[in-house]
Amino acid sequence: MSMPFYVSPEQSMKDKADYARKGIARGRSAVVLRYDGGILLVADNMSRTLHKISELYDRIAFAAVGRYNEFENLRQAGVKFADVRGYAYDRRDVNGRMLANAYAQTLGAVFSESSKPWEVEIVVAEVGETADSDQIYRVTFDGSVVDERDFVAMGGSADRVSTSLKEHFDKDASLAGALAAAMHALAQEGGEQRDIEASSLEVAVLEREREHRKFRRVQGDRLNRLIEEGKAAEEPAAGGDDAGDSDDS
Repeated sequence: MSMPFYVSPEQSMKDKADYARKGIARGRSAVVLRYDGGILLVADNMSRTLHKISELYDRIAFAAVGRYNEFENLRQAGVKFADVRGYAYDRRDVNGRMLANAYAQTLGAVFSESSKPWEVEIVVAEVGETADSDQIYRVTFDGSVVDERDFVAMGGSADRVSTSLKEHFDKDASLAGALAAAMHALAQEGGEQRDIEASSLEVAVLEREREHRKFRRVQGDRLNRLIEEGKAAEEPAAGGDDAGDSDDS
């Protein structure tokens, strides 16, 4: 008679957490950060149709990394949840914290009850009427929720990307400056500095001054202009300190 195989709850949870982390780390990173006009969302994404960044509601956006089919199910569920809530009550009753909590409950239940956890990590961002009322929530594969104040990096080499972002982040930066900081951080992925082209970026913003729906994708000529503006701002100003040196003789 064979003996039943026993695994302690602690070991089971650890194994599932390691499995989820490895799956998420295989993908490319995404970052969400504040700038002077709202919230910027940037993902390293070669696909033009399989989006990592999407709109959830009027002033709320969704960003995700990991397994596409799993976080796409979460995105669709979030859109339906927000629409029903806004229709039944009031559009102002739909907020980022409510959606983040709903996602946390779903992911927590899957992690605890399923043999395979979902390999996803998501961010729910809400732009407020003022910068102080902006909200950025990070929801991990086990249902944990973290309230991020200024920026967050997830997926891939998230620690390395986050360290670079911390060095270059400025909440009062322009959109071009914030995009330059995000691109510089994403370029650190893999441990080596690499070039990132506009064609491999998925970029969107929640614009505070935009009427009604705050979400807007940034692509094409506008994205190229912002990248060039960011590069120009990083270049040393003409006639710098060296130009001021001259011989007195």
